[in-house]
Amino acid sequence: MGKEKVVLIDTSSWIEALRLTGSPDIRNEVENLMIDGRAAWCDMVAVELWNGARGAYERQKLSELEDEIICLETTPEVWQTARLLAQRCREAGQTVPSADLVITACALANNAEIEHCDNHIDLILKVHRGEKRKN
Repeated sequence: MGKEKVVLIDTSSWIEALRLTGSPDIRNEVENLMIDGRAAWCDMVAVELWNGARGAYERQKLSELEDEIICLETTPEVWQTARLLAQRCREAGQTVPSADLVITACALANNAEIEHCDNHIDLILKVHRGEKRKN
């Protein structure tokens, strides 16, 4: 059996996992990925989390995570992929947040799965796969 893929955990899932009142299912998934050594983020996710950190508990958790979590590099390829995804989303009639484009592009460029609870990422992935939008 081959090595399991790293999973880029999106900001949306980190928020659920870090909040005391967050989703137990997402908290368990994130915890399991961390235990397995497969949990990753990218600089865009870290910036979003630090930007939204409220209180000493969340700041403490983020500081601890910075030493434990794999950080996927945001390379020129990631930025190029993000621009292409933005163009494809616009052609599909959708405007999505730039941060979600970069996070998704980072996962794609690193052949990582994405753990998220964000409809924008679902939309970006559908556009990436060439799926038509259902109304």
